[in-house]
Amino acid sequence: MNNQDDIASAKRTIDKEIEGLELMKTEFDENLSKALDVLQNTKGYVIVTGMGKSGHIAHKIAATFASTGTPAFFVHPGEASHGDLGMLTQNDSVIAISNGGESRELSDILVYCKRFGIPLIAITKNPDSSLGKAGDILLKLPDSGEACPLGLAPTTSTTATIVMGDVLAVALMERKGFSKTDYKQRHPGGKLGAVLRKVSDLMHKGDEMPLVSTETSMQDALLVMTSKMLGCVGIVDDAGRLQGIITDGDLRRCLQPDVMTKKVSEVMTRNPKTIAPDVLAVEALNTMNNTGKGITQLFVIENDKPIGVIHIHDCLRAGVA
Repeated sequence: MNNQDDIASAKRTIDKEIEGLELMKTEFDENLSKALDVLQNTKGYVIVTGMGKSGHIAHKIAATFASTGTPAFFVHPGEASHGDLGMLTQNDSVIAISNGGESRELSDILVYCKRFGIPLIAITKNPDSSLGKAGDILLKLPDSGEACPLGLAPTTSTTATIVMGDVLAVALMERKGFSKTDYKQRHPGGKLGAVLRKVSDLMHKGDEMPLVSTETSMQDALLVMTSKMLGCVGIVDDAGRLQGIITDGDLRRCLQPDVMTKKVSEVMTRNPKTIAPDVLAVEALNTMNNTGKGITQLFVIENDKPIGVIHIHDCLRAGVA
């Protein structure tokens, strides 16, 4: 085999799996909405189960549901027969996955669902299989053949099953109005958690804010700026509204012998760039990077009054980049 043979094989595999997904698009019917109704109205958990490769995919589908607003977990069909059926309640619903629909390990779960009236969504390519007939709702997988040259190893079928899980999860997110905030709450760690952090999560507030009044001398303002160590000082009027800002860069640009005798209102930059507390921190970073003036901090404003300061270093330390 040479490089060209390998590339040709890769393209055949991709084409075969795309063929399966294109076929699946044509087979959706009212059962999709029925399944979504069941999942959306489930008061307990969505239980996802399957054996072998279907089991691995069921794990993934359950995890996707759980992270996108639909409480779910995986139950191994073999363990279910030895006590884990007790995890299922009449407030739950079950998604059972089997490409051919004849995984004998699923039989006890199917019987249990029927006995206790637990809604059962079957995902299989064979409507006439044991699973296909047992399901209250059937979501049909495409019967387009596997990409495996032997036609045996689960390839096209597993891809279609993963996509079916994504179809359900995304549609449920849209139905529930699942937001970035909801997503962040379920992903506090790692890069996703960092990217979804808000300005209010990172800003300096309260006594950490460098603020002075419009009548303050530059000498006193410099002492505040130095003590707060954020490279700036905000100037507020008697009502506490932000009027301007003085930064380290401003000081360097206007450094003259008499600058310390002036009032901050004579030196400050009026109408400075600001940001709201509920904006994503990544947007604050983008604002600082794209003003063309080398801004490294922004005052956070609510009702025209400063409630915090966010510095570019806060964003970088939090992994927002």
